[in-house]
Amino acid sequence: MTRTQPRRQYSFIAKVLAAAALIGMADLLLYGRSPGAAIGAFAIAWAGALALVRPVVRRRLASRISLAGAASFAVIVFDDPSFLGSCLFWMAIASATLLPQHRFNDAISWGGRLIRHAIIGIASPLRDLNRLTIVGRQSDRASVRAVLALLALPVVGGGVFLALFANANPLISDAFRAIRFPGLWSAVAHLAFWLAMSLIIWPNFRPRNTVSSRRSMVAGIAPSAPDLPLATLKLSLLTFNVIFAVQNGLDLAFLWSGAALPSGVTLADYAHSGAYLLIVTALLAGAFVLVASRPGSLGSESTMVRRLLVAWIAQNLLLVASSALRTLDYIDAYSLTRLRIAALAWMALVGIGLVLIGWRMLRGGSARWLINANAVTAGVVLTASSIVDYGAVAAAWNIRHARTAADLDLCYLHGLGSSSLLPLMELERRAQGPVLRDQAAFIRSRIMADLSRDQSDWHSWTWRNARRLTAARRVIGSAPRQPSAAPHGRTCAGAVNMR
Repeated sequence: MTRTQPRRQYSFIAKVLAAAALIGMADLLLYGRSPGAAIGAFAIAWAGALALVRPVVRRRLASRISLAGAASFAVIVFDDPSFLGSCLFWMAIASATLLPQHRFNDAISWGGRLIRHAIIGIASPLRDLNRLTIVGRQSDRASVRAVLALLALPVVGGGVFLALFANANPLISDAFRAIRFPGLWSAVAHLAFWLAMSLIIWPNFRPRNTVSSRRSMVAGIAPSAPDLPLATLKLSLLTFNVIFAVQNGLDLAFLWSGAALPSGVTLADYAHSGAYLLIVTALLAGAFVLVASRPGSLGSESTMVRRLLVAWIAQNLLLVASSALRTLDYIDAYSLTRLRIAALAWMALVGIGLVLIGWRMLRGGSARWLINANAVTAGVVLTASSIVDYGAVAAAWNIRHARTAADLDLCYLHGLGSSSLLPLMELERRAQGPVLRDQAAFIRSRIMADLSRDQSDWHSWTWRNARRLTAARRVIGSAPRQPSAAPHGRTCAGAVNMR
């Protein structure tokens, strides 16, 4: 036996123990529970266990950076659990796992490697279990008999004495009667949960080599794109620029200058119509620019084509800006929602992407630079989205900008739950008229009661909601305003049902 074999054996045992501890922790914190800060606590423990049992992750700079990112996302999930934050945590911890074995090239190639890691990792526990079985079959059977002989007397003798003491001592017999074994279906559900957690955790402790082409995916995709004839490219870009000029001219006339619309068309209708389809148009245009301006193509060598492409990118930027203005006008006419905030963030990403495409075309940047720059921008936006509570932003904006009670969608505020608690308290404080104040008080009391109940259970407790509840109790004091009696109940907006 070589010197490295005991070291590998101890390393494998440490990984098994760490995985078992994490699975047990997941069963205690997550099984059958509503999501809370426990998800973040589990993520923090997972990141710490990976650093402990895989020293190579601590030695490589890129892995340390990814592990620090995973720990940061774990703290974000601890503060406010979300699907987006959990996905970003997994991407970070999987990257920390793979970076000691693979060099990062571009975001598309690395994304494919993460997908292969997730798919191949499903078989990782079964593969290692099969290896242990093979080793067990090849080991000396005499040692197995020796172990059985060693355990036989303690187990059998201990069982006999326990049975005798259970009959002689009522405390011991009561302790045995208090033991409740889970039912069949409960045991099967627990086993399924443990198996699922092992399929998620174990591949990060013993990752397989996700072999792929050493060349970047981007390098392989770019040359395969069709090379359009120069005359076709010029005619297409001239046509596209003219069509986009018509659309942008209408937007400049009605959206940006405030000119009167034709009869029968309101500004809200014009603003809302096609706002998201125009972003799809800009994305298609960006894809066309990438194909037409890729290095080595006919378009990249023609001065006229490059000028037409620059003009078209500028028009697409105006189109994105008009789409954002359409959305803002619609928000001003109606209200702000989580989806509309996400739409504005998406529009900003598209606009930045178009700027990066133009910069790459004018400065001669590589496709890898373009993709990685867009990936960094998307990562920043997604990270910010996992931290900022869009629901709280929407609730605060709607209440702050409401001119009359009719401008408020109280049902939507009610549906936001704890996100709207503090803005609703502000509405209750400065509401004009007793009816709106009573409705706000009812919704606030319902949300606060639900939040207090959730925070009293450590499984559903979250750090962010703890801060909200503390702030709400500080503002409301010891004698909160009680909503008026409603014998027939209330609507989601807090209005009293008359019958």
